[in-house]
Amino acid sequence: MTTATQTTVLLVDDDAHFRETLADAMALKDVRVESAGSVSEAKRALAEHLPSVILLDVQLPDVSGVELCRQLKRDPRTKGVPVVLLSAKYTEPADRAEGLLTGADAYLAKPINIEALQDEIRYLVDN
Repeated sequence: MTTATQTTVLLVDDDAHFRETLADAMALKDVRVESAGSVSEAKRALAEHLPSVILLDVQLPDVSGVELCRQLKRDPRTKGVPVVLLSAKYTEPADRAEGLLTGADAYLAKPINIEALQDEIRYLVDN
């Protein structure tokens, strides 16, 4: 089901350059990106509104992305929002399995292929 509203993404990553670069690339595809550099910032953003998709780095300064994913999937308000875990370091099959078992809808390795990410977001939003 496709909606007429713009796709919004909450990108939770402590790398400001990565957040800015990804937001610029996604804007070209009419995807609005809101950024958070930590779990506490992400929780504040989620308290204001729910995005179409959450992109969540596995390694964050305050809480692991895997743990935040677990919390989001247990919360009735956020459990329906698709979560894509992103990681540069934890890319082994066991890492991917752990992430998916916490409820993540996808697990992508960094560096991110923008086209693959856009395809994943489109798939998650449309299904």
